[in-house]
Amino acid sequence: MILRRCLLVVFLCLLVAGFNRHLRAEVLVPMDLSQADHLKAYGLAYKVLKAGESVEWLLNYRGGSFLLPQSEQYIRQARLMGVSYELLGPGQVAAIHGVIEQENMEVVLLEKAPRVAIYTPPNKSPWDDAVTLALTYAEVDYETIWDGDVMTGGLEDYDWLHLHHEDFTGQFSRFYIGYAGRDWYQEEVARSNEMASRFNYGKVWQLKHAVARRIAEYVNKGGFLFGMCLAGETIDIALAAGDVDIVPPQADGDGITPNAQQKLDYSQCLAFENFEVQLNPTVNSFSNIDGHQVNNPRLRQPLGYFKLFKFSAKYDPVPSLLTQNHTDFIRGFYGQSTSFNRSVLKDNVTVLASEEGKPWVNYIHGNAGKGFWTFLGGHDPEDPEHRIGDTPTRLELHKNSPGYRLILNNLLFPAARKKELKT
Repeated sequence: MILRRCLLVVFLCLLVAGFNRHLRAEVLVPMDLSQADHLKAYGLAYKVLKAGESVEWLLNYRGGSFLLPQSEQYIRQARLMGVSYELLGPGQVAAIHGVIEQENMEVVLLEKAPRVAIYTPPNKSPWDDAVTLALTYAEVDYETIWDGDVMTGGLEDYDWLHLHHEDFTGQFSRFYIGYAGRDWYQEEVARSNEMASRFNYGKVWQLKHAVARRIAEYVNKGGFLFGMCLAGETIDIALAAGDVDIVPPQADGDGITPNAQQKLDYSQCLAFENFEVQLNPTVNSFSNIDGHQVNNPRLRQPLGYFKLFKFSAKYDPVPSLLTQNHTDFIRGFYGQSTSFNRSVLKDNVTVLASEEGKPWVNYIHGNAGKGFWTFLGGHDPEDPEHRIGDTPTRLELHKNSPGYRLILNNLLFPAARKKELKT
């Protein structure tokens, strides 16, 4: 009898808490064109999650707005960060939920701030990582890891892992073409060789392929992976190559394994299959995965605008979440890998954005085991060329960047209570 009464009290408390959630005033953070700083808005949502509160992400409602618990602390934080907000009464909140119920919209509950890791070398490279810039500007906490951390089980400490320009094939991004004499290149080679020796590998490519396998295992066990620029292309090349040497002598001093192309195992890849690796050491390209270099790797294809697909928020909340934005069109931007050749995508890959009439796509997503991965082509959404040595992008000048919003959509992905995909 006592146990039954206790259970009844617990049930009533939960019922009242849920009821009150929809009767109290709340803070709407709009994400349409009325928002003064879209990027900081993600940081505000992250801070609320970190404080132990939940956030409602209103998919497709005013650009993917956030609904926060009303608190003087969060209102003050929004003002300090320059984030636009609106105070709503219980009736207004109920009206918004009513609209969402009737339209192609959905409420996704964000419950916990993700633990974030950025895979980046310990030294400063002569280029910038757009995700590091985005998280720093949005005031999101993150830690950096490198090969040693990955090889010793460090990925288990994180919910979300970002990869950027890194080359997992062990070819040092093919920077021996044009940059072999630079100090930063020589330092990278020396540091990578030392790390390979630490883990008893004779070649850097062997270590990098092992790191790629550890990252794939992390995803399969339930991790969230976001890759940009060269990382998305080269991690799948490394996974397919396995123990096959596809590295030219300019990078590792010896020859390529005979018939290397025929020995690739595409079943190990996350996103791509049936691609051809670039075995010509004089060409600054890795494979025909990069759609902007597939026709002529010496001549980049021109940039255009790619369009975000509209998904059913109620039936496909995950891709809908990843494409939330205040505009459907985003200007393309180059990277050492700029886009993804449509013809080498695996059948289960979801295309999130593409350029109409082109053989490439720009933004893709999929799952592996219990986890998820997302790849975005290009290096920096607000620096279309972004050459080595360029000054860092100043995000205070790009507070409403739709390209950077895609990065931050991915950041909050692990915090979401996801529904089963139905399409």
